[in-house]
Amino acid sequence: MIIILKKDPEPKQLENLKAWLTGQKLTIHESRGESHTILGLVGDTTAVDIDLLRALDIVEDVKRVQEPYKNANRKFHEEDTVIAVGPAQLGGGVFALIAGPCSVESEAQICGVARSVKQAGATMLRGGAFKPRASPYSFQGLRGEGLTLLLEAKKQTGLPVVTEIMDLSQLELFADVDVIQVGARNMQNFELLKELGHTGKPILIKRGLANTLEELLMSAEYVMAGGNPNVALCERGIRTFETAARNTLDLSAIPLLKRMSHLPVIVDPSHATGIASLVKPMALAATAAGADGLMIEVHNDPSHALSDGAQSLTPEAFADVAAAVRAVLPFACRYDHGKAV
Repeated sequence: MIIILKKDPEPKQLENLKAWLTGQKLTIHESRGESHTILGLVGDTTAVDIDLLRALDIVEDVKRVQEPYKNANRKFHEEDTVIAVGPAQLGGGVFALIAGPCSVESEAQICGVARSVKQAGATMLRGGAFKPRASPYSFQGLRGEGLTLLLEAKKQTGLPVVTEIMDLSQLELFADVDVIQVGARNMQNFELLKELGHTGKPILIKRGLANTLEELLMSAEYVMAGGNPNVALCERGIRTFETAARNTLDLSAIPLLKRMSHLPVIVDPSHATGIASLVKPMALAATAAGADGLMIEVHNDPSHALSDGAQSLTPEAFADVAAAVRAVLPFACRYDHGKAV
């Protein structure tokens, strides 16, 4: 349920209303916009008398929210969420360009790539220390050592670090990581999501290979219900009948998520396609559709990469993509409270 208040509600009346709602064992999420304030109610609202609320002087309207996700819902929070990540940010009209190798392989590799992508305009550094692989015989990442090398690259370049967590047991190792990524395979690892809700760190959740947008938002809800509002969503392609590319990039997810939620939307064209030559056109399409940023894999020697070399760009190719993205940005779709304008 949401309560839409009239502009500039009388403070004492608002205080009394909140006290009464809290007494009904409801959690209140207050969202202040330019024209009005919204009180989002989480809990059992079946016994709440809507007509009684509507009769209050400070109340403009009351609506029941049918969607199961509340905190992530645009109806609860009209203004876009902006997440500060060191000198960078996710959302708020600042385009995030997250780049780096699929896997951290050595100090020379990650630090060299970090310098290259920063020079090309990247705002954050991605890199896998713990790698989920379909085969148990594939390279699984450098694990703790990989995190150390990522933080060394951050020290040398100033780029905030984005990297994936695989399991709750690894959480202590991520103390200095700027953005914790939840991969597609862990999107519905609810125990992990609940624990990440207590961290306060920015969390980037990737859509699962066969998950709906509502399921993605419910995963975000798990984190937000734990008290952490710093959640961003990532569209990275879904599995369909088409086999020409690794996955099918769902570009319609951008305007749909913008309408459904206030959370930033990032697109990963590298994992979505699995083919380096497709990264640029999909990156430009996602930018034009109004994504809040891109996550792109970059490797200094893709043909010898220990994982996902086929989809990785060289630093030179990434610089070309970054320049093309900047050229498209002024013409990209804009959203006002979730509506394309």
